Amino acid sequence: MTAAADIAVIGGSGLYSLLDGGYEVRPDTPYGAASDAITVGEVAGRRVAFLPRHGRDHRHPPHRIPYRANLWALRALGVRQILAPCAVGGLTAGLGPGSFVLPDQLIDRTSGRERTYVDTGAAHVNFADPYCPAGRQKVRDTAAATGMDLTGTGTMVVIDGPRFSTRAESRWYAACGGTVINMTGAPEAALARELALCYTTIALVTDLDAGVEGDHGVTLDEVFRVFKDNTERMRALLLTTIANLPHQRDCPCPAALDGLQMPFELP
Repeated sequence: MTAAADIAVIGGSGLYSLLDGGYEVRPDTPYGAASDAITVGEVAGRRVAFLPRHGRDHRHPPHRIPYRANLWALRALGVRQILAPCAVGGLTAGLGPGSFVLPDQLIDRTSGRERTYVDTGAAHVNFADPYCPAGRQKVRDTAAATGMDLTGTGTMVVIDGPRFSTRAESRWYAACGGTVINMTGAPEAALARELALCYTTIALVTDLDAGVEGDHGVTLDEVFRVFKDNTERMRALLLTTIANLPHQRDCPCPAALDGLQMPFELP
């Protein structure tokens, strides 16, 4: 398949579309179908692919998302850089609903997910810094230029779900250094690294996690309401970042080396 796009946005809860116009594709992968059709269009002269992580009707719960198919399909389209917005819970009182956070670290607490493309042989990838430094810098620059308040660092804890945390669990995650908590950030980021994709996640805080404060736990209605209220802010941040994102050939991200020596042929 010839390159259709070099940048992709993987939309999280509440962000099921991004591009006006464009066309839909459904690339074949060795791992089955992606979460939904991928829309390909243009933003500021850059070819962009959009994939709703959960599907446009939110049919895939976080532990059933076809992560391997999603990343493989995007790479097969020619994508080399990914912006990955997501909904998160805040693990500190200072990160209330509506806050934007740009994580630079990840703690993977998931289990039972297909988390690698390596099924045989010995292969290892550098994952000390899971997110693309060039992508993160462009998101910070965009936020600063538009006057958006954004926390530029943080550690994202990823849990299985679909249930939310107990109070004890969320306090423990915070004590371990967690800043925000999410259900979809892993294995997505690691799979992107295996496929030599520059990957940047942008987190929107939709709630304070159960152990932080308050007399009630997290509710799904609350998550969707806050994301809906901030969808246009997220869209503006994504579209402006895309317009200014450097090409992967100019990126210092380890993934940009495209020389990971994996025991399979990259699409």
